[in-house]
Amino acid sequence: MIMDDYINFTIGKQKHIALIAHDRKKPELVEWVDKNKDILKNHFLCGTGTTARLLADKTGLPVKGYNSGPLGGDQQIGSRIVEGTIDFVIFFSDPLEAQPHDPDVKALLRIAVVYDIPIANNRATADFLLASAYMNEEYERKVVNYNKTILNRLEEMK
Repeated sequence: MIMDDYINFTIGKQKHIALIAHDRKKPELVEWVDKNKDILKNHFLCGTGTTARLLADKTGLPVKGYNSGPLGGDQQIGSRIVEGTIDFVIFFSDPLEAQPHDPDVKALLRIAVVYDIPIANNRATADFLLASAYMNEEYERKVVNYNKTILNRLEEMK
């Protein structure tokens, strides 16, 4: 059993990027991706439902599609984070519109934090991520060893 406080994972030079947008933010994400396609074309892109289709159609970039958010797409992206096949997330969310799948969105955000995945929830943060020196090199992320934390809590309960 690993007893270190952290477990290190490497994000490679070629990133696996999830692209997600709520309905009213889809045009903004399409415009952002089109503006940044010279950078994004060098990485693997995926997205939820309609967003992935729109991005592929409007920008010409290959975008692997999952289900739409309300039909489990957010959870699919979250599971890919757990599996280690998504390195970071660009999620243009609409803070003024109630979402029927809000619990799924919160679960996705939570799992990104658990696995130390960079996540941009707006254009400014997305711009900063793409401008980062880490976009063109490997990055070692440190994930808290929650197994150790849980074992310690169990020991304290004895």
